Amino acid sequence: MAAAREFYLPLSPADLLRDCGPGRYVVQEVLPARELPPALTAFRTAFRAQGALAVLQHFDPLYSLLRADVVSHHSNELPAILGDSGLSRADRTAHLNALKMNCYLLTGLVDAFEMETCKSGLLEVGPGGKIKKNRTKTSGSLWEEEREPLLRLLTQLLQLDLHKLWGGSVMEEEFVSLMTGSCYRILENSSIGLQKYRATREAVTHLLATALVHYDHMFSATLKITQMLQHFEHVAPVFARAVSLWATEYGLKSLVGELLREIGQKCPQDLTRDASGIKGYAAFITELAEQIPALVLSNMSVLLRHLDGESYVMRNAVLVAMAEVLVQVLNGDQLEEAARGTRDQFLNMLQAHVCDINGFVRSRVLQLFTRIVQCKALPLTQFQSVVSLAVGRLRDKSVVVAKNAIQLLAAFLSNNPFSSKLSCTDLAEPLKKEVQKLQEMRDRDRSTAAPVITPEEEWEAMLPEVRAATQELFQPQQEGEEEMLEVEETVESTSEQITRLLRKLNYKSAARLTQKALCRFQGKEPFSGPTEENEEATILGVLKRLYTGSCPGENSEDPPHGNSSCKTKEVVPEEQSQTELVKQEMLVQYLQDAYNFSVKITEALSLISKMMYENCVSVVQEAIEFFVTVSQFGVPQALVGIRRMLPLVWSREPGIKEAVLNAYRRLYLSPSGDSERARAQGLVHSLSLIMVDASLGTIQCLEEIISEFVQKDEIKPAVIQLLWERFTEKSQCSSLDRRAAVMLLGMMARGKPEIIGSNLDVLVTVGLSEKVCEDYRLAQEVCNAIAKLAGKPKPALGNNNTPFRLPQNHMLFDCLSKTVSKGFDQPSGHWIPFMESAVMLIYQLAEGAEEICAHILQVCSQQALEKLQESDVQKADPGVSPSRVSGDASSLPTFLLTHLVSLVGQVALQQVAHLEVSVSAELQRRRILREEEKTKKRSDSSMRQKRLRSTGNETTMEEELGLVGATADDTEAELIRNICEKELLDGKHLFSAFVPLVLKICNNPGLYSDSALSAAAALTLGKLCMISSEFCDSHLRLLFTMMEKSTLPGVRSNLIIAAGDLAIRFPNLVEPWTSHLYARLRDPCPSVRQTAGLVMTHLILKDMVKVKGQVSEMAALLIDPEEAIMGVAQNFFSELSNKGNAIYNLLPDIISRLSDPDCGVEEESFHIIMRYSGVKEISFDQDYERKEENNNDDNKMTRIKELEYTKQVVHNAIAHRSPTNVQLVPQAVICPPGQLPPADVLGMTSCGMEYPAGLFGLAVPAVSPSNFLCPSSVLAG
Repeated sequence: MAAAREFYLPLSPADLLRDCGPGRYVVQEVLPARELPPALTAFRTAFRAQGALAVLQHFDPLYSLLRADVVSHHSNELPAILGDSGLSRADRTAHLNALKMNCYLLTGLVDAFEMETCKSGLLEVGPGGKIKKNRTKTSGSLWEEEREPLLRLLTQLLQLDLHKLWGGSVMEEEFVSLMTGSCYRILENSSIGLQKYRATREAVTHLLATALVHYDHMFSATLKITQMLQHFEHVAPVFARAVSLWATEYGLKSLVGELLREIGQKCPQDLTRDASGIKGYAAFITELAEQIPALVLSNMSVLLRHLDGESYVMRNAVLVAMAEVLVQVLNGDQLEEAARGTRDQFLNMLQAHVCDINGFVRSRVLQLFTRIVQCKALPLTQFQSVVSLAVGRLRDKSVVVAKNAIQLLAAFLSNNPFSSKLSCTDLAEPLKKEVQKLQEMRDRDRSTAAPVITPEEEWEAMLPEVRAATQELFQPQQEGEEEMLEVEETVESTSEQITRLLRKLNYKSAARLTQKALCRFQGKEPFSGPTEENEEATILGVLKRLYTGSCPGENSEDPPHGNSSCKTKEVVPEEQSQTELVKQEMLVQYLQDAYNFSVKITEALSLISKMMYENCVSVVQEAIEFFVTVSQFGVPQALVGIRRMLPLVWSREPGIKEAVLNAYRRLYLSPSGDSERARAQGLVHSLSLIMVDASLGTIQCLEEIISEFVQKDEIKPAVIQLLWERFTEKSQCSSLDRRAAVMLLGMMARGKPEIIGSNLDVLVTVGLSEKVCEDYRLAQEVCNAIAKLAGKPKPALGNNNTPFRLPQNHMLFDCLSKTVSKGFDQPSGHWIPFMESAVMLIYQLAEGAEEICAHILQVCSQQALEKLQESDVQKADPGVSPSRVSGDASSLPTFLLTHLVSLVGQVALQQVAHLEVSVSAELQRRRILREEEKTKKRSDSSMRQKRLRSTGNETTMEEELGLVGATADDTEAELIRNICEKELLDGKHLFSAFVPLVLKICNNPGLYSDSALSAAAALTLGKLCMISSEFCDSHLRLLFTMMEKSTLPGVRSNLIIAAGDLAIRFPNLVEPWTSHLYARLRDPCPSVRQTAGLVMTHLILKDMVKVKGQVSEMAALLIDPEEAIMGVAQNFFSELSNKGNAIYNLLPDIISRLSDPDCGVEEESFHIIMRYSGVKEISFDQDYERKEENNNDDNKMTRIKELEYTKQVVHNAIAHRSPTNVQLVPQAVICPPGQLPPADVLGMTSCGMEYPAGLFGLAVPAVSPSNFLCPSSVLAG
């Protein structure tokens, strides 16, 4: 009875329990779990006997459970059944019902297992989204193993001609949906995209392809795919690969159009509210465009509406699809006209979205253009416009956009079709030359192509005027007119004369001359010929023959056919000239494009060089990479960026430092050359170029990089050998190259001191020889290189080894003494820097350095006295040389007095540093050694230690508390301080003899008016003040008076630096004079303002100067016309903002002083200052406070209210500039001082940088401890 009923596929399992009409199968009874085993046993028995048809009588117990073996068995039987032409209607109906029942139960089982697998997958995900390890094999994992064979079985089933079971009627849509629904259910699993499920994905793809090809599943698949893309983001790449396979292997190209049309018809406003749907659609479009771009191109028009939508994700997807089409389809020079138009349209759309309102879109478009350029898919006509857009995006407020703009410009450089060298200077000259050549070709072509009208046509046009002029000949003539024209002696010259008159439109004179020639040259050509009726006609005939050239002339023997051959020969050169002209125009256009491209790259260099100091690490890395690329194309301005990236080697960010090292490694450590010698020469030459006119900061940064390379053995021995050859002049080179070689050797010695130590004798004998007077700069660099042998100023904790020192009688110090003394009385602008390096080297390496320097002072003083005695002899001479300075008694050359004063100041400074650092370290080292020796002796006898502990508890407790070492340190420091205060400047010491001279020069600027002498004396006064607090206190008034009143910028700059060092050494003495330091920030000289800004920056950040109301002077530097000074001020406020609430505590004074109309700050400038120093930092701290929302601090709300109030005050001040009633909520400044930024020698803004110490060069000298012969008063006992 059940077999007679027809099985209808239900929409839900519960439909099989309801009687929906006669003739339909209905489940009569749902068996409970305890009755299932015997029912299943009965089914197995029937299955063995009847096969798959057994399900017709046993469907009810299998309603919830069915093995896949049944479908497999049925699938194997169906081919024979379908091929049976004599199949009865009842048998066909039975097999159809069996098929439906089996497939229904099987697909239901698939859905159930998939749901359980998803649930188990969720349970196996631990906290944080991590998958739990050591999981046992569950039913879900067993199902994953059976899933793929089951899908292949269903595919095999669908590949049969199942339409015969329906008896010619249309197959039910529900049956196809039932079979494909399991596929979609499997794809809903979020882990289906994993590599281990690749076979499952392929099985699903082929099953759906069979349904699409054989069972008209196109419409349903389109709707289902779009729905799943909207709700399941992970299926986008799966469906993209599937659709690509269906279109290419199964010929279902129309499905691509249907899917894209369905997505294109989605309302952009609705998509904006559905974030997950947007991501799924966007990923699908992107993946599909990458795999089948040609089909996407044919349906691109339906997606264009999303470019105007609000969803930036969809805009990105459509733009990515365009880029893929451009790269893979619309690429090449063989495109048809329509394809070119489409390509240009897509490129215009991409360019338009470079300026999209959303930063992510702008960034994505720049990335797409980078890929287009790298794939060489951008036509040359679009190069300039895209490059201009990329340069403009360098100023984008989004750092991601700026970063991608740099990448795009780098791609343009690497793939440019113009030249390997893109120097504007090199390209301008050939461009000018070729343009001139093109102009000449055009002029020449214009002159040859001008006679378009034939001479006969011209004659017909001018005939009326010629006839009128001829008729005037027979009228009465004016007196004297006939004598103006005379017939030439020959026929040829007369003919030429008449022709010229005709060309000049002088018809009357030509006719009169022809009339005379007819009378004189009768019977001669061209004045002979057919006799006309009257004289007028004869004259007109001759004129026509002369003008049109129709007369044979004397050389008329050539045959008539010669004219045609001449014309043929003239056509060929004309065609050749046109071809050459086209080639020349193309060449000029090529050079013009190359020049414009080079100009744009040069414009970008200045912008990208400023981006090296952004806060974003990735932007800095891209900027560094860009300059490496630019330098490889020979752009001269690239060297500026290469130097500018040098300070980044001190960055706290490891990524930035490594990027700089890699950049210099690629630029300089991989030179081209066939041999190792050639590569070494290339490396040395490149490094020498970068040091030309380099500042001190640049050299220090380069030294850090080279020392890193040396420590990693990346610099070959051949390079070091070549440097020594250059220095010793074994290899021909200039003096500049020798100096660069010594500098490079010194830099390498920082990484490996043995490079200098093993060749110290060579350095001394060659660099400090008798020829040193010819090049003091070389001798100075030799001293700097030898100084690398000295250890660190302060030894590491626990390192009690004897510091490296050379004996006092070493040849190095003998050469230095002689060289300094010899050059003392010679006028040279480079002697003072050499002398300073020599004195510093002596104090760093010599034992008994003070004795050597005292000897040098005595010798130089003796030379000065001898010069003074010579001047006494010449005192009677009335003429005094302007290069001499006169005192009360005699006069000395200015340069000699400058040398003497500079020598005294340098020796005094180095003596103080020697005592404070080297002697102090040596005393500490010796004390530690003595304590270690005592400890070792006490450990020899345990009984003695016990007695000492019992009788000397106080001493033991002091030792345990560390008081012994602390007391000893204080004693040693007091000893050094007493020497400086009482001995160095007393009447017995050598320095006291020069103090009156220095004071006299400083007190008499009118008498000693030489700028170099005044600057040297001012600096020496500052160095002498460093020795003693008493001497400093008594001469501070003189120092600050000179700082304010001196007319020489050099004097003021030197005294600012000296005052900065004095503020660190004697802060209490300098504190009352702080206002005078701030006053120099308003100095009219830019160099003085910059020096003052640097000094005040370091003093304030080191907390050596109290930040008072005068800090507004630092704020005023933010609007200084000099860019370097503005950079110093920006660096100051950037670093000060890291010191807690310092900015807020200063805002009242800054606002009050700058808002005062008498201050002289304009309103616009006031706005700029406040926006940088005030509002910017407030917003930063508010963001910081918001990040601390999870902090359970009782004062958090109070702090936020204070910040809001502060911001309101600043905004009111910007709006109204009110100098009164500006008060901020008092805030406690509780923060440890941050890491202090060292000297910014280059004046660049800070980007988390660390620089080597030693801005002023006075209070922090680079000296090292030593075991020297110290004064007896220091080391006695």
